[in-house]
Amino acid sequence: MTRAWRHLLKALHLKTLSRWTPKTCSSLSAGAFWTSVTRRGLHTKPSMPPCDFTPERYQSLAYSRVLEIHKQHLSPVLTAYFPEPLLLHQGHMEWLFDHEGNRYLDFFSGIVTVSVGHCHPKVNAAAQRQLGRLWHTSSVFFHPLIHEYAEKLSALLPEPLKVIFLVNSGSEANDLAVLMARAHSNSTDIISFRGAYHGCSPYALGLTNVGIYKMDLPHGMGCQPTMCPDVFRGPWGGSHCRDSPVQTIRKCSCAPDCCQAKDQYIEQFKDTLSTSVAKSIAGFFAEPIQVQTGFGRLGSHFWGFQTHDVLPDIVTMAKGIGNGFPMAAVVTTPEIAKSLAKRLLHFNTFGGNPVACAIGSAVLEVIKEENLQENSQEVGTYMLLKLAKLRDEFEIVGDVRGKGLMIGIEMVKDKVSHQPLPREEVNQIHHDCKCMGLLIGRGGLFSQTFRIAPSMCITKPEADFAVEVFRSALIQHMKRRAK
Repeated sequence: MTRAWRHLLKALHLKTLSRWTPKTCSSLSAGAFWTSVTRRGLHTKPSMPPCDFTPERYQSLAYSRVLEIHKQHLSPVLTAYFPEPLLLHQGHMEWLFDHEGNRYLDFFSGIVTVSVGHCHPKVNAAAQRQLGRLWHTSSVFFHPLIHEYAEKLSALLPEPLKVIFLVNSGSEANDLAVLMARAHSNSTDIISFRGAYHGCSPYALGLTNVGIYKMDLPHGMGCQPTMCPDVFRGPWGGSHCRDSPVQTIRKCSCAPDCCQAKDQYIEQFKDTLSTSVAKSIAGFFAEPIQVQTGFGRLGSHFWGFQTHDVLPDIVTMAKGIGNGFPMAAVVTTPEIAKSLAKRLLHFNTFGGNPVACAIGSAVLEVIKEENLQENSQEVGTYMLLKLAKLRDEFEIVGDVRGKGLMIGIEMVKDKVSHQPLPREEVNQIHHDCKCMGLLIGRGGLFSQTFRIAPSMCITKPEADFAVEVFRSALIQHMKRRAK
């Protein structure tokens, strides 16, 4: 997040699968059972890479009972993927296992959250040690782990971003950032990009600009949207405008490394400033890419904002910070932190608890020791270039974009109209990938974009498998279309 009058993005960048015998079912079993797919007539059967881990036998609730309990006692909001939602049982690094022993290559990592791998041995060990020592104190007492973690995290951020507020979720971090900006500026209005998702908490709902997350009741007051630079769907920019190994296919008049379209998007931002907000605003809330980008995932830089050569006043982070453990942070300058302290006795019962800090420190150590940022750069670029060939091969693959291990594949009816591929068709491709042992995510205003964001420990052979599976799913879909 950065104040609108001091910083603006300087160029267009990116928008936004045991020991027992598994049951053959609608999904792929343990990398060997391809019957459900071959019955459909696929000519290729991508071979799942090996895994040296054997999951425990599932001995908990029957699947039917899980469905009953979910319907009776959990949120009625439909968020689970697939008509028969996966019931997951165990994870190991980049692999997930369901209750029937089916193995899946996880290329969505818990919505871009499992940064170093499911149940990473070092992270597990750190959590287990601390669970046997001290779980919780709250901030009215000190414990060394929060101070050790603060020192490690602050060393990875540029001056003057050195004051850390530890919280429990990304939405909570974004809410706190809004409070900080308003406390420091004595202003109310916040600008955020169209298409942005920042959470479903009260303030974060205002920052979020995706229709399905909007309510017909007052919420998130004082937040205004502005146009997001989008060289695929937006009015300006094209084949020379992305900071990415893969450019969009739309041509533009910009020279390589010199995007002229940025000036037109900046004019749109100025128009927002002059028509939609007060003369003085509290801040501009922006994502480097319209998904989660920190902790080395982009490969070229540790933090997404560094790819734009800007220095934010406030940075929020969650997701990969704790490898799936509830943890988040807001980092800001001493000046802004003092402004908040003068106006609010900010207190967080669970933020920075000993277990979270032990896990957070272990995650940072694993990223460094295992060269995961570098792996994101190498394997991510390798996979992006292979996926771009699918865009050239299939009319329904409109755009491939991304950086490092943060990749989007936007599905369209055709490359001329750019109209989103209907949701039911995207659902079919998504389901076919799952049946072949690959889990990927969804995004976009119409759920038309596949999100690929695996743990940063993945290998090139696993990337090859993922691309082969996705291509097989596309071939199968085109056969359905032809009928």
